[in-house]
Amino acid sequence: MDGSGNMQTDLIDSSSEAAKGWRSFAAHLFAPIKITWGQFFDLLVPLRHSPHIRRHAASVIISRVQLVAAIFAVMVPLWSIIDWFVFPWPQWAMMTVLRLGSGLIFLLLAWPWDLSKTRLQADSMLMVMLLVPPVFYLLSILITDELHVTGIALLVTKLYALMPNIVLAGLAIFPLTAFEVALFSAPAFVFAVLGLVIGGETLSMDQHGPMFWLMVLVMGVAMFSGMSQLHYITALVNRAMIDPLTGAYTRRSGGEALDLQFRLSAMSNTAMSIAFFDLDKFKSINDTFGHEEGDKALKALAENLRQGLRRGDTLVRWGGEEFVAILHDTSPEGAKILLERLRSTGFGNRPDGAPMTASIGVAERLADHAQDWPQLIELADHRMYEAKRGGRDRAVLPNEVTLVFGDKPIF
Repeated sequence: MDGSGNMQTDLIDSSSEAAKGWRSFAAHLFAPIKITWGQFFDLLVPLRHSPHIRRHAASVIISRVQLVAAIFAVMVPLWSIIDWFVFPWPQWAMMTVLRLGSGLIFLLLAWPWDLSKTRLQADSMLMVMLLVPPVFYLLSILITDELHVTGIALLVTKLYALMPNIVLAGLAIFPLTAFEVALFSAPAFVFAVLGLVIGGETLSMDQHGPMFWLMVLVMGVAMFSGMSQLHYITALVNRAMIDPLTGAYTRRSGGEALDLQFRLSAMSNTAMSIAFFDLDKFKSINDTFGHEEGDKALKALAENLRQGLRRGDTLVRWGGEEFVAILHDTSPEGAKILLERLRSTGFGNRPDGAPMTASIGVAERLADHAQDWPQLIELADHRMYEAKRGGRDRAVLPNEVTLVFGDKPIF
């Protein structure tokens, strides 16, 4: 009995040590880039990316598409000079027309259009740019198919066959997830197969396997490069838009969210409320207990606010001990119910154990006839100071409604 128990204990200890070993290996593997498993999943598929990440990635993709397209808009037509020397009439003329058409498409992609830089626009421009080389490759096969080329002409036609690989290699300069790289790579593989079929070749593993294996390797390199760039962009954006102490949005990124939410609310003519929180007597926490305790109080307030807000709401650290909650599709009555629920669950405790309180001002787009989001912020800020002058631990809402926590509303 004792031997069996000791054996089980040894097995448990061994499995525990093995698990620790794997965790240590993974930690050392990802340590240079400090990536978590959740972040790694976000690099595989774009399901959980925030609007800020999508917008910044779209901006990078569009700018790089325009740069590459501008280069190709010049280089592709210039290559016609080589076609004139290596191909006879009328093939060189048809190749010139094909190059001019491709150059025109690249020129349109490179043109500085006034774009809103959405992810749909970025993906559409990228897909068009990636389709031009393989389509050019297939059409060049049809044009030169009847020629018996040798020497330099044969070399040029073989270079055209590398177009699908060029497409795969080009993906390496774009911040994309692994799934997106695979998706954008699919046409290159399809066109490579079509090119072999149109050229009259029979697909075989021994003859064409190395070519496709090389394409897979190039796609893998592009995948790693795209994921690395996306991780870097995500880290930079998060550092700029997320307050490191509280995890709330910074004032700058919060202003962007306010602008977007206000425009959407105005377009759909729906309610939108702003709740402006100011932690009561925060200075006394710093003066009496030190700034470290003050930071803990701010973190506790932000965490309790986040837990009480809905999924579609946004919490912003506006400055110091001030926080702004953007309440999507919320009327003044809805804001009142939300604030009562937040206060009943509590904002956390002060270092001496006493519950923390806040003075709150609320403004709503429709009730206050606000013309823009800065006006909403100004009204909410003004009402927050009214709540502070009125005795703290209360909220002032539109239509001169004052909510004193623990008592009945005073009209």
